[in-house]
Amino acid sequence: MINSSTNNKIITALSILAMLLTWHGLALLIGKEYILPTPAQTGLSLLLIMQSQDFWPAVLMTVGRGLLGFLISMGLGIILGMAAGFSRVINWLLRPWVTVMRSTPVMSVIILAIIWFESNLVPVVVAILMLFPIIYGNVVAGIRNINQEWLEMARMYKVKPRRIIAELYFPAILPYLLAGATTAMGIAWKVIIAAEILSQPTRAIGTDLMIAKFNFATAQVLAWTVVVIMISFVFESLLGAWENNLTNWRR
Repeated sequence: MINSSTNNKIITALSILAMLLTWHGLALLIGKEYILPTPAQTGLSLLLIMQSQDFWPAVLMTVGRGLLGFLISMGLGIILGMAAGFSRVINWLLRPWVTVMRSTPVMSVIILAIIWFESNLVPVVVAILMLFPIIYGNVVAGIRNINQEWLEMARMYKVKPRRIIAELYFPAILPYLLAGATTAMGIAWKVIIAAEILSQPTRAIGTDLMIAKFNFATAQVLAWTVVVIMISFVFESLLGAWENNLTNWRR
């Protein structure tokens, strides 16, 4: 008997197949490769760019920028989020800054970063500014939603502060932190690629995307897009595995 996990995989595979068939049908209907190439043409273009000597340097540099921006955002979000969660003064002090970060359009941040920073730093700076509010907000929410009865009981029995943090605060923050990290990881690659397209670093997927656009090489644009989707899938899967391990440890 087929279990639910197998059923889900079959449904996902059928959905992907339907997507590819729809894509192929639209490409044939349009009949112009420079507007919409077929999946086969895109796959061939993907193989060609993977064989070029610039492929892996571009991928590694983009991945490095994305991870650096994500990790710095995580560190700042956790530290400042915990400070704001424990102190209302710090929370009100940081609120205008976080509100500005959340409200500023991504394109405005990218353009300003291009003016202020060297091109290789632009994607990292933009990622930090866009991802930090997500992590920060989730950490603050986790602290604010801790069970107050447990805190009162811990204080009543004079439990040591380090045990309160490790056994009450950390488990309460963890689900919010993981949710924020998953959301931030999904957004990170979109932000990084957008910043690379405009800032044009020497080696970057975004730069190669822009070159393909200038050459009207739509198949290459789609091929690079597939590469970004694969990168995003790999890192979100790794984050999901990490989340499962932490959840099991918490239980």
